[in-house]
Amino acid sequence: MRALRTSAAILVAALVLVGCSNSEHPSTAPATAAGVQVRTADVTAQFSASDTAAITYKPDLVPVGATATVASRSGGGSSTVTLTVNGLLPDHHYGAHAHGKPCGAAPADSGPHFQNRKDPVSPSVDPAYANPQNEVWLDISTGGSGAASATSTVAWDFTDAAHPASVVIHANHTSTEPGKAGTAGDRLACVNVNF
Repeated sequence: MRALRTSAAILVAALVLVGCSNSEHPSTAPATAAGVQVRTADVTAQFSASDTAAITYKPDLVPVGATATVASRSGGGSSTVTLTVNGLLPDHHYGAHAHGKPCGAAPADSGPHFQNRKDPVSPSVDPAYANPQNEVWLDISTGGSGAASATSTVAWDFTDAAHPASVVIHANHTSTEPGKAGTAGDRLACVNVNF
């Protein structure tokens, strides 16, 4: 009888542990053995002329129906974001960055680039702040098929209090020179990401 009670107690404890391991937030994975919290995001969207979840502002450069996939992983002192696009103009250079606000009907709605250390001056064109170590830069060059992919890894974590909200595709590759650092021309399209 005593062995039966012990077995039942072990079974109940195991069921409680299994039930506690489920996460209510699919974008935040459980802590690893070392106690590191990992945030992940994965979105694939088709650009529309009106849906602000993935919107094109310049359909001649980012056509309606083109797709963007954004995958990110953040935790343990670094964050990695990958942007993959299909259906853009062939043999074209685009800039792309993580921005601080969600996409909106107007190109400026996504706000400035997301920065780990925020520049007190906006717009940020100082290379001390507008650089690929302090921002997430994802510049791409499409091949003949209009497809491309870029990955950025930065040495800091996204947190609940501070994380990007979107990825914006720009008209040009990103400038690094003083007074123009971080600029990449017009905002062509935007996709919301739950980083």
